Amino acid sequence: MREPENNDLGFGDFLRRVAETTWNRRGLEAALAGVCHPQLICRNALAMGYGAEALRGEALELLAALPDLAARSEDVVWSGNGRVGMLGSQRVLMQGCHDGTGAFGTPTGKRIRFRVLTDIYAKDNRISEIWAVRDTGAILRQLGIAPQAWARARLRPGDPESGPFHPGIDQPGPYTGGGNGNQWGMAFAGVVERIMHHDFSEIAEQYDPAARLCYPGGVIAEGACAAERFWFGLRASFPSATFTIHHRAGREDRLMPPRAALRWSLSGRHDGWGAFGKPTGAMVHVMGISHAEFGPSGIRREWSMYDEAAIWMQIHASGLVPVARQAIAAE
Repeated sequence: MREPENNDLGFGDFLRRVAETTWNRRGLEAALAGVCHPQLICRNALAMGYGAEALRGEALELLAALPDLAARSEDVVWSGNGRVGMLGSQRVLMQGCHDGTGAFGTPTGKRIRFRVLTDIYAKDNRISEIWAVRDTGAILRQLGIAPQAWARARLRPGDPESGPFHPGIDQPGPYTGGGNGNQWGMAFAGVVERIMHHDFSEIAEQYDPAARLCYPGGVIAEGACAAERFWFGLRASFPSATFTIHHRAGREDRLMPPRAALRWSLSGRHDGWGAFGKPTGAMVHVMGISHAEFGPSGIRREWSMYDEAAIWMQIHASGLVPVARQAIAAE
């Protein structure tokens, strides 16, 4: 096994502490402000915000509905160094009881389990950029709520900047890197790129037959057939959309399998039958984050996430804010 790259090995611990402080200790004021740059850019698939206030707002929304919410940081895959800063892709498992009134309706008492995948850029222990994808579909399905209906109800017609993140409302941030050159990050990026360029035969060749897979909506599945169903369903919905990998990183750490993280997007029209039903022609931007672990027979574990509620919001909003959506087509 290779030695770990010459990175700050404490960065993963830093991000784990931030998650612990924010979600488990409810440090939403001074503690949160202390690790956030004043000009923090927070790109959540459901919205875009700035500063510690954006993180605080999301936390308060979730905690109102799930008062006992607890988070467990499952892994961080990072790249960079202390001189230019570090970017870590963090995977957090969240669990709580729906005992509060809030964004998900009246309390049901149901126990909810979902994941959040987040790319976080920090320098000198100050976070200045975030890209976050929450499995809102998993929350809704466990509560018996259709993601399509919830997304429609959340829309604010006439306020294009209040909706899901898309390139038309983006702002430049300090991070300009694309990841590292680790072989596992490059290998995972190559697999996903070939799949998204319609080479679905790649899946049977690259996935372990017993691969454990976690997908949007709280889906847990196994094997290459399930991977094909997920990736095909997404690509079939947006067959002409532009696929882009924005960041890739791989790591080999002691007592850990080789692993990789990607941040990617699909930008274009909803012009095909797939995971999002009948084509509508809506302009859509899909923000995705994927993690993978490798074994002797290929990809043995994968977590790929997009926020399906954010996609449904964009589909429902088609025609309401056509000018704002033109920027997606230009990407």
